[in-house]
Formats: sequence, C-alpha cells, structure tokens
Amino acid sequence: MDYKALAQQTAQEILGYYQDTSGWKVVKNSKKITVSSKASKKFHGNLYRVEGMIPESTSKLSDFLFKPENRVRWDNSLKMYNMVLKIDSDTFLCHTITQSFAMGSISPRDFIDLVSLKHYERYMDVISSTSVDFPAYPPSSSYIRGYNHACGYMCLPVQENPAYSKLVMFVQTEMRGKLAPSIIEATMPSNLVSFMLNVKDGIKTQKIPSRRGYHHNGHSSFLKKK
Repeated sequence: MDYKALAQQTAQEILGYYQDTSGWKVVKNSKKITVSSKASKKFHGNLYRVEGMIPESTSKLSDFLFKPENRVRWDNSLKMYNMVLKIDSDTFLCHTITQSFAMGSISPRDFIDLVSLKHYERYMDVISSTSVDFPAYPPSSSYIRGYNHACGYMCLPVQENPAYSKLVMFVQTEMRGKLAPSIIEATMPSNLVSFMLNVKDGIKTQKIPSRRGYHHNGHSSFLKKK
C-alpha cells in the first residue's frame, strides 16, 4: 500500500470537510465547544465537526495532538495508543484500543489507523487519520475492530491572539458490531465535547517544545476546493 499517497488523499478530504459549509446541524453546544453533524458519504452514520479554542500556539498544539508518546496520559477515552510502523517523521501507523463508553453500552473497540501531519500555508496544520488493513495486526477476538473513515484535526492560528489556536476536529467512526445507530448518535456529541476538554486540560499540564520554526518554504499549498 502507498501510505504516503493515502495520507495525502486523507488530508485533502479533511480540508474539503473544513471548506464545506452546507448541511451541518448543530447537535451540541457546551463550554464554548460546538458539535455539528451531517450524514457521512462514507458509511451509514454521521460525520461530526467539533470546534473550540485552545490556549496554545498552533505549532505546539499540532505537536501535542500528533505525537503518540503521551497520548494515553491525557486522552482518557483510550486504553492504548501505540505506534506500530513509522513511515517517516510525519506519518505512522498506530494501534488504538478505546475505553468503553456510554455507561458501558458501547464496548471497547480497536483500530489500525494511518496518521499523518501536514503543514500548510498561513501556519495551518492538518493531522489526518484513516483506518487501514495491516496484516501484522489482524482483528482479534478480544475487541471489535472499528473503522475510522477520514478523520482529523485542523489547527489554525488566531491572528488577533497567537497564544490561542482554533481547533476543528472531524470524526466519522464506524463502530461496527451490533450497535443501534441511535445509541451512537445519542452519546457521540457529549463524548466529543469531553475529548476537546481533555485536549485543553492536557496541553496545560504538559510542556511541549515546538519541533520546528514555521516557514512558508516547503509547505504544501492550501488548495481551494474545486
């Protein structure tokens, strides 16, 4: 599989979701975090859009979200988050195991995802992920293997206050198993708000040096949606 090409394609899909302003319905608004949804074109479920402000620079926020080393320390929705194949400095495969949620009505899932960080003009970062088949980690009887269709984060600087970033997250997760869609739709918005709050709390308590200075040279162009 050409992982780099798939990562580029997934990042472009995330940019497309960000530029798409039609059809979104606000399903939760809590603690200055907004969750919207629309029908996914990938599966019989929803694509969620989550927006909030994070008190950190864009470069440090994207490093915080991208690096797998400390993910389980701040993301309490996960049991495990391990890099299983490093493709290059900005692309890797990870094996994730979630906690149960919705008061135990949704059991833990595991995922194999291709994760990639891309830098764009105007100091914007996109962290994209999508599930892949990886023979070294086949599905097991211990967990239901879920599937993440194109998901990701948009980390954007706030021009009037560089100490803050706008974080826009896109999620379209196919839980699989024998779950009624109504259970997922009822619980997902609150879980997404909780995740965003975890990001805010986690980044406050961890000192994360920026691993780069921002320069336009070498950045990808921010392609307009056609």
